Amino acid sequence: MGGLFGIASTQDCVKDLFYGTDYHSHLGTKRAGMAVVNKKGFTRSIHNIENAYFRSKFEPELQDFRGTSGIGVISDFDAQPLIINSHLGTFAIVTVGRINNIEALGRTAFARKKYFSETSGSGINPTELISMLVCEEKSFKDGISSVFRSIKGSCTLMILTKKGIIAARDRLGRTPLAIGRKNGSLAVTSETCALSNLGYEAEYYLGPGEIVHITADGFEQLAPAGSEMQVCSFLWVYYGYPPSNYENINVEMVRYRCGRALARNDTVEADLVSGIPDSGIGHAVGYANEKHIPYMRPYTKYTPTWPRSFMPQSQAVRDLVAKMKLIPNRSVIENNRIVFCDDSIVRGTQLKDNVRILFDYGAREVHMRVACPTLIYPCEFLNFSSSRSSLDLAGRKAIYELEGTNHVSLEEYARAGSEKNLAMVEKIRQRLGLTSLKFQTMDDLVEAIGLPKEKLCTHCWDGSSRC
Repeated sequence: MGGLFGIASTQDCVKDLFYGTDYHSHLGTKRAGMAVVNKKGFTRSIHNIENAYFRSKFEPELQDFRGTSGIGVISDFDAQPLIINSHLGTFAIVTVGRINNIEALGRTAFARKKYFSETSGSGINPTELISMLVCEEKSFKDGISSVFRSIKGSCTLMILTKKGIIAARDRLGRTPLAIGRKNGSLAVTSETCALSNLGYEAEYYLGPGEIVHITADGFEQLAPAGSEMQVCSFLWVYYGYPPSNYENINVEMVRYRCGRALARNDTVEADLVSGIPDSGIGHAVGYANEKHIPYMRPYTKYTPTWPRSFMPQSQAVRDLVAKMKLIPNRSVIENNRIVFCDDSIVRGTQLKDNVRILFDYGAREVHMRVACPTLIYPCEFLNFSSSRSSLDLAGRKAIYELEGTNHVSLEEYARAGSEKNLAMVEKIRQRLGLTSLKFQTMDDLVEAIGLPKEKLCTHCWDGSSRC
């Protein structure tokens, strides 16, 4: 997915920029970067973070950074920030999102004798493509508006100039931006959790398609928010850090409500409730409080030396990391009926191993309750599950087993409680070796978030979306 952080200050901004960007490390997997500007110009650094943490990569370089304005990024794949020289002046740019028509836009650029110098693997760097589209217009505002018209997918971005930061939220608001303030400084961030320890108070949430210019003195709207929104529901279910707010709705509180909804619809008897660390914990706490069943930890996450399981590029290594960092506790597991809550089931490979270990350690029953509906469509707008074929999704594997073909209508499988939906869930349960398995209904998920469904992107579950 990725995350952005920017600072405009009357004083040196490097410390706030460093820690604010670091607070987005849970959102990205491959690259990180920072850029600052001062009277002498721009300073930039980019590092690979696949096998190391942001702080360990950038801390040795902080002495080389000086500036009153800066931007940082944790990125899924492309190297950024980029420093661009153009008729609009010199600027640094960072982006978050996904461009589904990047090849078509690239061909159009080549036909017009354009070229790209930055690469991401063997392809075009998406951030450079965005900067090219921006620079084709007479102003940053017009250029960003052109980006929103041209791309299929999503794009939220920040541009750093000598006059401040221009921040723009994706046209349909799939990814968030918020502005925080403290004396002498303004920050703009994907995650509001990055603000509090740095002394900022969240002040303003950008709307979909909104463009603002930020300086140390305040911010000015360059383009108003649009009326349509499709903010990613997975921000609350999985991606977001618990203290963060999107649309002024807190992540952890949504997870509590998801857990309570799962509990209200459940009749299973259990001795304890647990959450798959970390994003399943809030859901499990909500479930346990609603059911008045003890919350306990059959698995404890070992974090000192084992990084996030989705960081390594090899699936075999990801599975190994996921297994090694969760340590089972026989004293909690043995002879107990356990309800596990998790944010989602994507492939289910590691979950199957975890369930087997629970039974090996003496669990009597293992019940899984999932905070969202079954994933049957790969994400088309961010990068959640984008590296996987749709047939890698646990739901789609189950549908294939039931139908014997990939060419089938998915509508009935997506409808909670339908005959086909229940058959799909049963197939997943059997494959994972669970005593029982239930998924959240779409209605309960939407209610837990607290926004109208038409303002949420729910494509991963029911295929509905606007482009």
